[in-house]
Amino acid sequence: MQVVDAPGQLTARIATPVGVGNAILSAWTWFVFSASLIVCFVVQLLSVPLTWPFDRRRAITGRLIRLTAVATTACTPGWRFRVRLPTPAPRPRRTVVIANHNSSADPFLLSHLPWEMKWLSKASMFKIPFGGWCMALAGDVPVLRGDRGSGGKALGTLARWLEKDMPVMIFPEGTRSADGVMGEFKDGAFRLALETGADLLPMGTAGTEKAIRKHSWRVARAHAVVKVGAPISTAGLTLADLETLKARARAAVEELVREARAETAT
Repeated sequence: MQVVDAPGQLTARIATPVGVGNAILSAWTWFVFSASLIVCFVVQLLSVPLTWPFDRRRAITGRLIRLTAVATTACTPGWRFRVRLPTPAPRPRRTVVIANHNSSADPFLLSHLPWEMKWLSKASMFKIPFGGWCMALAGDVPVLRGDRGSGGKALGTLARWLEKDMPVMIFPEGTRSADGVMGEFKDGAFRLALETGADLLPMGTAGTEKAIRKHSWRVARAHAVVKVGAPISTAGLTLADLETLKARARAAVEELVREARAETAT
């Protein structure tokens, strides 16, 4: 099992900040993230025309925004984020990556994965100054929740990324869990994998719900882990196998979540 630690992490025990101290820590984290996004946007603007001839997959501009999350994690006292990868850990290519969704901190954790992928995100995120602009330049894909037309268009865009051997990242629950219980998986990720012949890569996260709780901007001390499972092939499967594939993938994610929770509890 290969271990990847977020660089520069403070591993000493730090009491969970409360009151004014917590507000200062939270403001610091979001200040670092915002400043990093501004720098990222400027660098992306400069790099897009320079890298376009040889980087049509936007791997470089994509990694730039992921690095803003890595930098923010490194600058947040009390955040200890880890990635658990299989050994060896092959780089996913035509792959639909799926994970449970606990918190706004999930992207900070998953950005430590050692490969680029294009994320499916709600359309409102792309309207946020600098952050949304960086996502658009990275090639991430917006979707309007509950809008069938928007969903179909988004899946088409993701399919084109897969054709370029660029992995895509989807939270199949569609939204963050309110209580830590994994919600129902929607069909989109599995339909996409079946229609494109892509593998599914299940992952399980734990601990991020403590880092940033749902409906809160506050940041707290947290030990978070993402465990990466084995790819699930869709070779020979058709849309008639969608429910079976979804059940198999959900079982894999649930097992990975249990393993990740056990580690964060130690």
